[in-house]
Amino acid sequence: MRASSTCICNHISPIQTKTRFIILMHPKEYKKEKNGTGHMTKLQLENSEIIVGVDFTNNDRVNEILNNKNKSSFLLYPGKGNFNLSMRKSSEINSFLGNNPNIFLLDGTWPCARKMLKLSKNLQKLKRVSFDNKIKSKFIFKQQPESLCLSTIESVYTVLNLLKKADLEQCETKGFLIPFEKMIEHQLEYILNPNNKNHRLTANKEILPKNKYKKNPQRSILFEQKYF
Repeated sequence: MRASSTCICNHISPIQTKTRFIILMHPKEYKKEKNGTGHMTKLQLENSEIIVGVDFTNNDRVNEILNNKNKSSFLLYPGKGNFNLSMRKSSEINSFLGNNPNIFLLDGTWPCARKMLKLSKNLQKLKRVSFDNKIKSKFIFKQQPESLCLSTIESVYTVLNLLKKADLEQCETKGFLIPFEKMIEHQLEYILNPNNKNHRLTANKEILPKNKYKKNPQRSILFEQKYF
């Protein structure tokens, strides 16, 4: 889905996980985002799938997964009162999630994700898991509500490492973010290339933290510029 010059296929190394990740993708994300991290996450996970929609209440595939009595299903979504993987002991995580759980993720902009959850009555009934994020997202080309909000692939990476710590996963996550990092690297090189039409001679190479440029939604280049 990308131009050959920006292709990341050579950096894709799928891993096998006990946990199955179901990426519920908003139609806008599916149709327009050629470099969406939801697609990238699917490529990196053998035990995963993408289901496109907005209201999943009557979605046959989603309900098939939810009605499987041999596996427990959970929704990864931030919020108070959720089962916080970062704050729990390994024994608690094992007891809560069980063996080979299903984890649903909402993939889209934050407003789209909220709408998907609001409309999907079956997802509202799921127990929710979350984590304490201690890193800032590297996805500097997309606006987030807060500087600590993560992209889909970064969220899955964080969850996998927490499950490994709890001995629920044994997969190798060291190179999981490489395709994502390569994409960001290419985007930076593209803007900083003096031969590119989008290059700004006055642009510094220092990237502004999200909380500094968040207040100005009209900015299209995420570099501090001298004339600002």
